[in-house]
Amino acid sequence: MPDRFYPLRKILFLLIPVILNAGCANRAVVSSYPPTQNILASISSAVSETDTLRAEARINLTTSQGYYPLRAALVIKKPSYLRLELLPPIGPPDFFLAATPQYMKILLPGKAEFYQGEPDSHNLSRFLPWTINIEGIVAVFTCTWPSLTGNVAYRRCLEKNSLRIEMKAERGESQTVWIGPEGRLSKLERFDENGKLLYTALFSDYKDGSPIAGKINVGLADGTTSLDLKYSDLKIEKANDLSIFDLSVPEGFKEIIMN
Repeated sequence: MPDRFYPLRKILFLLIPVILNAGCANRAVVSSYPPTQNILASISSAVSETDTLRAEARINLTTSQGYYPLRAALVIKKPSYLRLELLPPIGPPDFFLAATPQYMKILLPGKAEFYQGEPDSHNLSRFLPWTINIEGIVAVFTCTWPSLTGNVAYRRCLEKNSLRIEMKAERGESQTVWIGPEGRLSKLERFDENGKLLYTALFSDYKDGSPIAGKINVGLADGTTSLDLKYSDLKIEKANDLSIFDLSVPEGFKEIIMN
């Protein structure tokens, strides 16, 4: 895959020595070229809506109930298409999730149950211990950030060796991202409309030429849940077939509609 970050990397390396600044709260907003939206677009478009990401992943999930090492197969497509299969040590997958912007379907073979409902954080939290919706998961797993609705205000500054960019929507939701000197996302903090931190995501172990971090860590702000993800066999393909993001009700399964 070609290195689409090179122009941005070069610019950021030139910007960092210009202002020695401890953080946005202390002072100086970086006003040098390029515009903030251009910087963000360079990263967020590295994986486009015409791309499909396929990978296997090792997931270490820690909750208040315990520690769970998992293996998963993932298919991801922006803005909010996700297929997740949890793979046991032996045998076929025992958990299937398929989601689109309109619906989410979950299949539990061990219980012969099939669930269907909206792809919101409430329905998702019935099966997975986090309060992030499908769009948020897709954004984090593709090393970008969730969208903000309406007009968005931006503020940026240099913080140590990173460019820190704050984004705040009119209705109050906000997020802050840190972009390292190589032009790759290294950290994301997401806040609700009252300014309360929801979760933090860290991105590391980028391979040369890849826009996807090899390791992603997500922690909920209340400290109850964290997820460490490590990708393997990752591929980014051009694919328009969305059938992979659908599930059919198997014969004999109980169908349950989630409200």
